[in-house]
Amino acid sequence: MPTIEGHRVAVLALPGVLPLDLGIPVQTFGTDPHYRVTVCTDPSAGPVRSGGFTVDAPAGLETLRDADTVVVPGYQDPDTPLPATALSAIRSAHARGARLVSICTGAFALAAAGLLDGRPATTHWRDTAALQRRYPRIDVRPNQLYVDDGDVLTSAGVTAGVDLCLHLIRRDFGAAAANARARVLVAPPQRSGGQAQYIERFRPAARGTDLAPLRSWMLDNLAHRQTVDELAQRAHMSRRTFIRRFQQETDTSPMAWLTAARIDWARELLETTAAPIEQVARLSGLGSPAAFRAAFHRHVGTSPADYRTTFQA
Repeated sequence: MPTIEGHRVAVLALPGVLPLDLGIPVQTFGTDPHYRVTVCTDPSAGPVRSGGFTVDAPAGLETLRDADTVVVPGYQDPDTPLPATALSAIRSAHARGARLVSICTGAFALAAAGLLDGRPATTHWRDTAALQRRYPRIDVRPNQLYVDDGDVLTSAGVTAGVDLCLHLIRRDFGAAAANARARVLVAPPQRSGGQAQYIERFRPAARGTDLAPLRSWMLDNLAHRQTVDELAQRAHMSRRTFIRRFQQETDTSPMAWLTAARIDWARELLETTAAPIEQVARLSGLGSPAAFRAAFHRHVGTSPADYRTTFQA
């Protein structure tokens, strides 16, 4: 894909582009000798405002016609309809063989262009549910920092864009080139774990209130054994009715909700206390240290020890 003149990267600034998301590909690729970077906008959409300033891009959508890679940074409101001309240019670039990359909510632009249907993809963890709801044909991966699906790549929020850009350099020109660029950016060449580490809370928010007292009791007794039958009895319902009502209020099963709540509590203990892993496992109700480590890694994407190292105050 790289040309003799350098791999051509078009960074498309959509209306409301997020400043840091815009700066990531420009900074990562802009001073790398392997790439030639051009920031472009859709002139038909008017001036592109980003935070407290206006983006003065040197080029328009014609840049996408020759780009080897098109990067779409995140923008402020993914609910805002995008200019049809920009979506058409993105589709045309992909049709002729350009590689498409999104950072954060830029995935919504690729989705609006119809280019994520049937593909795995991700976006900022706060927006993964909205992306899945609006575009049900996408295989949304809420726990990944970035998703490489060959000619279409998507990343999670903000610094996950750095991870993806370094991954592209590694893919294009090898590990040595990516490592050298990472040193200049003072960034890790590859991060362990995934986006799940940064999710505010795994436990789904409840819509209904009928079982709210029971859920409060569950949260107050995470360290103790809880079964569906015991919970149904406490709720004065049959097992079948209890499971159905719980699902209606939380969109998940009682045991899945309980496990998510225990993971949240374990994360808080790891962040705010020096309690040993064995004690965290017991207090969170996640079983033996081995079972706790397995469950934690399955949900968060990293080990309890690594999580504590990263997030402990």
